[in-house]
Amino acid sequence: MTAEHFRVLTAIEMGMRNHELVRADLIEQIAKVKRGNSFKIVQHLLKHKLIFHKNIKCDGYALTWMGYDYLSLNVFMKRGLVKRVGPKIGVGKESEIYLCETPEEGEVVAKFTRLGRTSFKTVKQNRDYLQNRNTSNWLYISRLSALKEYAFMKTLSDRDYPVPTPVDQNRHAILMSRVDAYPMTQVAGFAHPEKVYVSLINLIIKLAENGLIHGDFNEFNLMINDNEEVTLIDFP
Repeated sequence: MTAEHFRVLTAIEMGMRNHELVRADLIEQIAKVKRGNSFKIVQHLLKHKLIFHKNIKCDGYALTWMGYDYLSLNVFMKRGLVKRVGPKIGVGKESEIYLCETPEEGEVVAKFTRLGRTSFKTVKQNRDYLQNRNTSNWLYISRLSALKEYAFMKTLSDRDYPVPTPVDQNRHAILMSRVDAYPMTQVAGFAHPEKVYVSLINLIIKLAENGLIHGDFNEFNLMINDNEEVTLIDFP
């Protein structure tokens, strides 16, 4: 992927602010790439499924989730936060989670929000991401969701809540510290169940004392380490 490839991807993203599909001439105009080069780049992006093409009502192109992922990761790499993307370590109804390597050989976690992909088709009615905006662009809605989640995670982290440390956010992606623990859904039992129960109840109370309700406090959004210490990992 060259700088021109990312310019074309960005041009399609910008065009999608006002268009469901972005015409080829508009892509060239925004990206400031010559027509011959633009056509080759678009074909390359299509081949690798970073964009898709439709010509039913109108002829144009739009980003796929993978194309949006590439734009986010490119920013993280330019900022010196990510060197390599590793294996997928989690899949949810609203997100995909990958382990990434930093330039210092450390590990961070990248969470890509995927609102509207498999479920929660009524997000626009049930959640407040859009307020009074009217749009059907799931990429944009996912970006708003990630921005809000990152801000929430940073607020909790700064106040010593047991959450991952937020590192950065771009578009629909959140970069955070890796938690050395297991998803609670994978744990069959506890050595000290009373201790775990009290920790969970105290966490709920601490949230409530600060005027917060998690809304989805369950074993899918909690992790626990070998010392049976709890970490809250998701903030819908």
